[in-house]
Amino acid sequence: MFLLRNPLLYQVFTERHVARTIAVLEALMKAGVGVLIGLLLVLASLDVQAHHSFAAQYDANKPVTLVGIVTKVEWTNPHARFYVDVKDEKGVVTNWNFELASPNVLRRNGWTRTSLNVGDEVTVEGALAKNGSKMANARVVKLADGRKVFAGSSGGDAAPPSAETK
Repeated sequence: MFLLRNPLLYQVFTERHVARTIAVLEALMKAGVGVLIGLLLVLASLDVQAHHSFAAQYDANKPVTLVGIVTKVEWTNPHARFYVDVKDEKGVVTNWNFELASPNVLRRNGWTRTSLNVGDEVTVEGALAKNGSKMANARVVKLADGRKVFAGSSGGDAAPPSAETK
């Protein structure tokens, strides 16, 4: 009440209050922008780490050809994947993970979402993973209907020269 009666005190109080409020808001905005920029940088670095080059993960000089039954298909970016149960000489079944190109590249190479189906028998030519896991980058896939489709691999669709002469 006293402030309202004294215009000078009212003006000083209001100016200080407004100045403090503005300072607090500016600090919050700066912190918010800083947090937002930091978050964007973290997210951008995760995307870069998540995507890899062919040479970083696969060995083009270790070709593999496997025959098996499709157990799962993931039609997702940045790479489509499919999984195949492969039976070795002893009858032991191992599930292999095959990386393909992006769905967009696959479509341009003649693939559809129904090109591979769970239960289909396929023959896959590709390059083994460097880490020794049951994973490969597919180059060519022979589908259940006998068609051969190129996988659009970043490692190329042709086998390395050493594999072609075998």
